[in-house]
Amino acid sequence: MTPAAFRTHFPIFPATAHLCSCSEGALSDRVMVAMSEFMTSWRVHAAPWQYWMEEVDRARALFAALIHADADEIAVVSCASEGAFQAAWSLDYQARPRILTNDLEFPSIAHVWLAQEGRGAAVDFIPHQEGLVDPQAYRARLDADVSLVSVPLVSYANGMRLPVTEIAREAHRQGARVFVDAYQGVGVMPVDVRELDCDYLVAGTLKYLLGAPGLAFLYVRKNTRAAHDPVLTGWFGRQDPFAFNPRQLDFADGARRYATGTPAIPSAFAGRAGLEMVRETDPNAVFAHVAALADHLQNRLLEAGFSLFSPLDPARRGPQVAVHVERPEACAAFLASRGVVISPRGEVVRLSLHYYNNDEDLDRAVTGLLLYREQAGGRA
Repeated sequence: MTPAAFRTHFPIFPATAHLCSCSEGALSDRVMVAMSEFMTSWRVHAAPWQYWMEEVDRARALFAALIHADADEIAVVSCASEGAFQAAWSLDYQARPRILTNDLEFPSIAHVWLAQEGRGAAVDFIPHQEGLVDPQAYRARLDADVSLVSVPLVSYANGMRLPVTEIAREAHRQGARVFVDAYQGVGVMPVDVRELDCDYLVAGTLKYLLGAPGLAFLYVRKNTRAAHDPVLTGWFGRQDPFAFNPRQLDFADGARRYATGTPAIPSAFAGRAGLEMVRETDPNAVFAHVAALADHLQNRLLEAGFSLFSPLDPARRGPQVAVHVERPEACAAFLASRGVVISPRGEVVRLSLHYYNNDEDLDRAVTGLLLYREQAGGRA
């Protein structure tokens, strides 16, 4: 499917330039149909649980195929934080207390790591320098005390990419596990968990996977041994969820042991539809398209005198360009009034790119930013 053909499935275009997939992907006609299917099934069949759970399994299988994993290596969870907690709880911090992460980790993930300090963990944050984290800093801090290395595939803050495979190789050499938050990349970047060589990976459907909030996936590498069984659990984490035995706590095999209660069924319908759309694209072609747009956008912003927080080196930049502006929230509101939707975070606004974006979207965004800067007295 070409970018132009892909774009036709999103009714928001051309009236609005949707440049906030890092926060929420654009709504497609496929997802609207899927949500209608959910509502119809509820109305016609009253309680079609078997059909609904098949939809959850379809979403799980589609995500597994997308990241080149087996379906039994995927647990359905509600959000990335839940997935991170399940990975964190499985470890023993007595012999290896340190968790290694960086300052551009998504706070919700970092907060899960910090919460392990009550169990004896010590969280070591690698600082960033002007929006960049030096991969060598991971290697320099890795030793036999590290139990878990957390490496975002793409940072939420500015689109920075890290060499996950290289860091994972060194982490495993030191005996540490590797956790990857892929939320800001999967769907627009090729992701292969075998190549990344990670032990855990988490992502959800609401951003570049084009679904709705409420559905996420935790990849756990096959045969990964846990020091502790989950304490956050529920009936879908059992060997047979439909045995309904309140006195038996038998954990399922594989990643499904990390499942908890009933999944968000409407989100499963939306997630399946979004994942099917992503499946119809070539991941390499998608990322080539997104990278070319990011190059164009970055160059135009630099020529206009804007200061960027995102990496200038394309090899270190994901599907996002982050721009320093005065009062980011006000800037986002100003652009929204002009039909350009972006995502403010901290001291920057983030312009994120998907396969459905084109040069017209970039033109509208740059024009809007220039007008906002002029209104703000020329301060970028």
